[in-house]
Amino acid sequence: MLGAAATSTDAAVADPANAAVLKEYRFTDVASATYTREDGRTLKIRAARFADSSGAFGAYTFYLQPEMKKEDVGDQASSMGERVLFYRGQVLADAVFSQQTAMSVAQLRELAGDLPKPTGSAANLPTFIEFMPRRDYIANTQKYLVGPAALNACNAPVSADVADFKNSSEATLARYDTPTGEATLMLIAYPTPQMAADHMRRIEVAHQQSAPQAGVAAIEDAGTFFYKRTGPIIAIATKPGSEGDAKSLLGRVNYEASVTWNTAAENTEVRDLTKLILNVVVLCAILAALAIVAGVAFGGFRILMKRLYPDKIFDRPEQMEFISLHLTETVVKGMAGGSETGPQAPENPAWGKGKYL
Repeated sequence: MLGAAATSTDAAVADPANAAVLKEYRFTDVASATYTREDGRTLKIRAARFADSSGAFGAYTFYLQPEMKKEDVGDQASSMGERVLFYRGQVLADAVFSQQTAMSVAQLRELAGDLPKPTGSAANLPTFIEFMPRRDYIANTQKYLVGPAALNACNAPVSADVADFKNSSEATLARYDTPTGEATLMLIAYPTPQMAADHMRRIEVAHQQSAPQAGVAAIEDAGTFFYKRTGPIIAIATKPGSEGDAKSLLGRVNYEASVTWNTAAENTEVRDLTKLILNVVVLCAILAALAIVAGVAFGGFRILMKRLYPDKIFDRPEQMEFISLHLTETVVKGMAGGSETGPQAPENPAWGKGKYL
């Protein structure tokens, strides 16, 4: 049985403690409801909707805890105890069962399948997070950040001033196991490599300061802080056990640009006609080439045989005889025996008797 559903466009209703974080992920509205089974078990579910899939993904990583285990629900899901957290498209759902069973997850899977998925650019996830290394990654520790509220809540190694979200930057961080201890890796992606280089210089200045000064962004634990730039991405490793571990971790981050060439849709009929004409021209060229090769081969063979065996294979005398009509002799004879009315046709007993010349 479904109880009364409540909806709101206020982020504070969805999460009073982290309303500012939800707004950074472009929160739009929230709906909550309680389902009750005949046996008395209940399911309380709260679904927050965002402007796009990246917002739902970011909120999912914000609430994700290392102790959670992975579940097969929606696009990504994790559970801990009676709670299941998952997102599907641009919707983040937080479900709490009074008593969870195997059927509970199956029911959530069916529910997630009914949620609509966004189309176009709204369905895209941030691409720069793909450059985070997979080896030695500690599960459920990656966070996707698009604003200062989320960054401060995640204890990031740099301040919001360094990340500079006002310039459309975005960040991600995760924890990794290294031979000498646990380390944090953070990537900050900027719209252009030039902007990344400019912010890299700011980080260098802040790192060189022994104490925070006015106008200089602060950096946490400067003594264990290592960084590099690759394309439009700044990679930062903090709290590694050794400098070698930090360089090894940073060395796995290498930006590779991918270029997409968008062209107008091609007319299929015109393309097919062009291919047909091209194929006809190619076929004609092939047939002409074969004819030339065959002619040259046959002519060359005749010439060779005539030189090797003159008058034996080709041009033999018995093959040189041919039927002649003797038209010249007939005309001369007719003129000599003709009358004043003109030449008379010679009599030929073979004519009209079914014989041929």
